[in-house]
Amino acid sequence: MRQSQLFGRTSKTLTKDAVSASHELLVRAGFINQLTSGVWSFLPLGRMVYKNIEEIVRQSLNAIGCQEVSLPSLIPSDLWKETDRWTTMDPPLFKVKDRHEKWYGLGSTHEEVIADLARKYIFSYKDLPQALYQIQNKFRNEVRATGGLLRTREFMMKDLYSFHETQEDLDIFYQKVRDTYCHILESFNLSVVVVEAHSGSIGGSRSQEFMVLSETGEDDIVCCLNCRIGFNKEVGSQKNKCDICGQDLVPKKAIEVGHIFQLDTIYSEKMKAFFTDQKGAKKPIIMGCYGLGLPRILATIVEVHHDQNGIKWPEKASPFLCHLLSFRQEEASKKVYDLLQKNKINVLWDDRDLSAGEKMKDSDLIGIPYRLIISDKTKGRIEYKKRGDSEVKLLSPEEILELF
Repeated sequence: MRQSQLFGRTSKTLTKDAVSASHELLVRAGFINQLTSGVWSFLPLGRMVYKNIEEIVRQSLNAIGCQEVSLPSLIPSDLWKETDRWTTMDPPLFKVKDRHEKWYGLGSTHEEVIADLARKYIFSYKDLPQALYQIQNKFRNEVRATGGLLRTREFMMKDLYSFHETQEDLDIFYQKVRDTYCHILESFNLSVVVVEAHSGSIGGSRSQEFMVLSETGEDDIVCCLNCRIGFNKEVGSQKNKCDICGQDLVPKKAIEVGHIFQLDTIYSEKMKAFFTDQKGAKKPIIMGCYGLGLPRILATIVEVHHDQNGIKWPEKASPFLCHLLSFRQEEASKKVYDLLQKNKINVLWDDRDLSAGEKMKDSDLIGIPYRLIISDKTKGRIEYKKRGDSEVKLLSPEEILELF
């Protein structure tokens, strides 16, 4: 893509009220724009990164046998009342009333909706197990929306729900999702610790949070850096040693990006979602719930991967693989740009009429992994540099293709 045609622009001005690096950098680099407190628009660059994250999540879940659905955001109050959560959710629900005086809650989570589907389609042990997920807007009535994408009132979330005949089957699938989450986060070069946590207003017998270690994180945890497990502050206040290897637990700052739950039969009993087992007995479906905040993952990547000049995107998240900068070499740059596109190499070409210094500053701010420069000094070759590295190479177009 030509940068001259890209919607959005970079800014040198510090972002008002920014309290995190990701908030500051994503706004200044032209990835997101704030509509109101806790509500954000994704500009084209931000949308590209988000879609990369979403696709990795989708492929990972499909690989373990999950099926994608799409559930409504408007959830009737009657459904919330079946589980006694119409008035007890924390944060409280956003509530709206239609012209027929009927109340709805905007979906902050979807246990009621998915349990309603289960009681309509699951009747026998032969229908189990099942695992359904969606990637959809969620609405949280936060008291304090801060940190850009780290704490918002509207956001995209991947929520997965599983249905099982036995506790043993839930345990097996729960571990499979746990491992998948770790793999997803590690693919973005994030250091993950899985911590035991409280289940809160979701409920269930067990829950674990996925924490990314970051000095800017809001969460306090104690963890074993060897086993990558730990406890949040509330659960682990009395813990000093790792139960697995015996090493000392150390305090760390972290950002929560995911949370998984063993719901057991809480929702199926309240909503009468039963199945008939192999002996003909009627039993409540055993459930699990697994959430990932995708915009929060995006922001966390920036919190972990940045320097004083801007963002440093991992390849799997970056909006483009390489950033082509041309300094008074329009014709030569056009040939390289066409060559890269022909070979399906995702490239952003900075063809704007700006100084070399302005282009390089913008390139560092945006943070695309590889920078290519064509100028009078390169003399028919291409200056190649990896974002964050000091080493510069002069390569031919053919060598650039080989590299990528």
